[in-house]
Amino acid sequence: MAKKYTFPMGGIHLDKHKTTAACPIIQAPLPAIAVIPIKQHIGAPAKILVSKGDKVKTGTLIADADGIVSADVHSSVSGEVLKIEDVEGASGYVEKMVTIKVEGDVWEPEIDRTPEIVREINLTPEEIIAKIREGGIVGMGGAGYPTPIKTTIPERKKVNLLIINGIECEPFLTADDRLMIEKAEQIIMGARVLNRALGIQNAVIAIDENKPEAIERLTALSKLYVGVNIKVCKTKYPQGGERQLIRAITGKELPSGKLPVDIGCIVQNVGTTFAVYETVLKNKPLFERVVTVSGNGCLHSGNYLVRIGTPISDIIGQSGGLATDVEKIILGGPMMGSAIVNTNAPITKLTSAVLLLKGDEFAKHEPSACIRCGKCALVCPAGLRPFAIKQAVCCNDPSETLRRLHVGDCIECGCCAYTCPAGIPLLDYCKIAKQEIRKK
Repeated sequence: MAKKYTFPMGGIHLDKHKTTAACPIIQAPLPAIAVIPIKQHIGAPAKILVSKGDKVKTGTLIADADGIVSADVHSSVSGEVLKIEDVEGASGYVEKMVTIKVEGDVWEPEIDRTPEIVREINLTPEEIIAKIREGGIVGMGGAGYPTPIKTTIPERKKVNLLIINGIECEPFLTADDRLMIEKAEQIIMGARVLNRALGIQNAVIAIDENKPEAIERLTALSKLYVGVNIKVCKTKYPQGGERQLIRAITGKELPSGKLPVDIGCIVQNVGTTFAVYETVLKNKPLFERVVTVSGNGCLHSGNYLVRIGTPISDIIGQSGGLATDVEKIILGGPMMGSAIVNTNAPITKLTSAVLLLKGDEFAKHEPSACIRCGKCALVCPAGLRPFAIKQAVCCNDPSETLRRLHVGDCIECGCCAYTCPAGIPLLDYCKIAKQEIRKK
């Protein structure tokens, strides 16, 4: 039996609820109005290039990266710019957005819309990174870090391994799984493009063992290409965390405060890798993505290819609308995603899923006193002591105490809160602790 990889410390086993794994990707209808945020990434907002009344096409650059840590934003539709103003986002915070009235679907002419797969890479590393930057690609696993920065190796650093993260370990999510099944060769070509940009020929696509169809498809195709291999990982949450995945694949522990490049690795999400293929080899900027719509309150679950800027309410409507007793809507997975307050807010580059949940899916009881069982420490994949962090926060200990507890290593996976028999929201205390350290 082939070896299956995993990280050695902590983690939990969750009910997967992968009911949409067999649902092919469906093109979502165009919205009547697209509302496109100019900040869909970590770093500075992009600089707006359009004005009210301008006509744009699908793929037109509407906001230019402003600074090193920033990312371009493109129109996902064709039509007229109606307004540029502050709009309430999904979480209730006001963000600058460009509102476009959709008129047909006219694409920029340089975008290659043919179905043929491009298998030749005739670009230099510098040209590849420039195209990734021009395509507005960011990490689509949730972090939103601009991909061209991650692909540019700092001086005196050397990368010898590219890890493509196809784990998708959160319950309900199957967007990456379907992408690997339906766009397997394009993902392999995206990995080869990234290999070229990094100056290596050593990419590993890591896939969770609960994705047999994707494993079979990618394994067969990888035999046709040099420099791309498949490794199957055990099903355990949070196997898709960057530090946990590096440990599983390489056996190396990423030291506290260090980046993957410090130990010779670069990790990219599988959706990001597909976007790299489309941008570099098909001249298509990142203006749409696959989104899973699921949950026990969803009438017709599925996977949809959605244009950025499409209102969340449109996608909910596409999936049959809300069940009458839905109590919570989450963007992303149920463990690390965010509950939203505004369904008129748009889908962004970072939206992997829209989950519609009834109360029995996230039932909680009132917290009781900590019983010192230590379960939170046993399941923490970062080796932290969440109960001690909670105590430090409640006692108003100085930030030095929190630093000694290595709060900065918390990946906010939620394993501690999930497993706590007292129902204590330990993750919330860890987040508060990280905020306290940042204040200092």
